[in-house]
Amino acid sequence: MAKTKRLMSKTVRAVKRGRETTQGFLAGHQHFRSNFFQERTFLKRLAVEGQTPKALYIGCSDSRVVPEYLTHAGVGDLFVVRNIANHVPKRRAKDLSVGAAIEYAVTVLKVKDIIVCGHYGCGGVKAAIDGLDALTKQVELKTWLKDLVDSVDKAKASGLTGDALFRRAVEEHVLDALDDLISFSCVREVLDAGTVHVHGWVYDLHSTQLMVFDADTDAWVDALKLQK
Repeated sequence: MAKTKRLMSKTVRAVKRGRETTQGFLAGHQHFRSNFFQERTFLKRLAVEGQTPKALYIGCSDSRVVPEYLTHAGVGDLFVVRNIANHVPKRRAKDLSVGAAIEYAVTVLKVKDIIVCGHYGCGGVKAAIDGLDALTKQVELKTWLKDLVDSVDKAKASGLTGDALFRRAVEEHVLDALDDLISFSCVREVLDAGTVHVHGWVYDLHSTQLMVFDADTDAWVDALKLQK
């Protein structure tokens, strides 16, 4: 195959410099190819038949919060959107990627559940609490996090301070994200039809506890207590 120059010279240099730093990941892929032979039939079926995920999961990009680990989900079970602070943007014209994923999951993949999962200790929420003006070198990040200010203000109105305020702000942001999720017409339609359910979760990195919002009691409940 003839070579074509696809990248700018600066990008080519960056790609070359990055080869060594990804060796561990490439070795991991070799391990995957070698040790998942027993899954090959299943993976081939997914490739041929396409994906039919059970749920859309919207979570934080934090490298410690891995949805498949938290839920013990298998390949093909979750359609995943991850971004800074598990955000569903209000200003859709500014960022279309989350909205596009929501529409695809609902109208094409026909998921039955939509989960918004935050986590205690979220850096994006902490930045909104501390004040976004401090983000002088992160212009894109500052803009992205502006919507979180409303969630933080709701948490501050409770009179809480310190870690309690931080935790409440994380929870408020998940609830606000659910409201923003429902503002999409495609989501409203399936909710009205009763074919999709939405869920608010918050994960605790320290305890590994998963908190689930219970609309009946208007409270956050340990997921283990909801098991039937």
